[in-house]
Amino acid sequence: MSRENRSITAADIMPLDQYETIRADKRQEAILRKKLTRLAVGPNATIMFETWDSMWLQIQEMLRIEKGGEAQVPDEIAAYDPMVPKGSELTATLLFEVADPVKRDAFLRTIGGVEDHIALQVGGETIRARPEGDVERTRESDGKASAVHFLHFDFTPSAIAAWKSGEGQAMVVIDHPNYGHAALIGADARSYLARECF
Repeated sequence: MSRENRSITAADIMPLDQYETIRADKRQEAILRKKLTRLAVGPNATIMFETWDSMWLQIQEMLRIEKGGEAQVPDEIAAYDPMVPKGSELTATLLFEVADPVKRDAFLRTIGGVEDHIALQVGGETIRARPEGDVERTRESDGKASAVHFLHFDFTPSAIAAWKSGEGQAMVVIDHPNYGHAALIGADARSYLARECF
């Protein structure tokens, strides 16, 4: 596996019949992982930190759902491998969730540009989010934000050291004028992400 190289390749992808034999175990691992990597940030936002394992599972599940076979593999790798942390970053999927579709639409129209107002703070350092460059996250036509954001947090060596030290507080901060919330990242989550991502 290319897990140690922080990249997913076609050689890492299992044929569907083999994947089915371990799928239940892998999904159980994912449930346990989410306890460490999923965090509410205020009433309407959830951030999920990604790892090699979470992106590998996403690819396998997409192949299982869409049944595109080997021809589908390159597209799925192209979509999800960029979100595998590459050694000096954390990556995350941020979801804005409002159950009622009318209220959700109205809410997303109030937080345009939110992708420029997301950061991690640790050891006195602020690491601003860098949106994945695949699509625009706020529509230029009407300023409506996407409900889903794919984010990179590029750490300096000193920020990595602060994160790994376990000292002080680590938190996710959203400082948009219409959505200002923060959430502490627990010690267990911090330790897990240090092992998996740095």
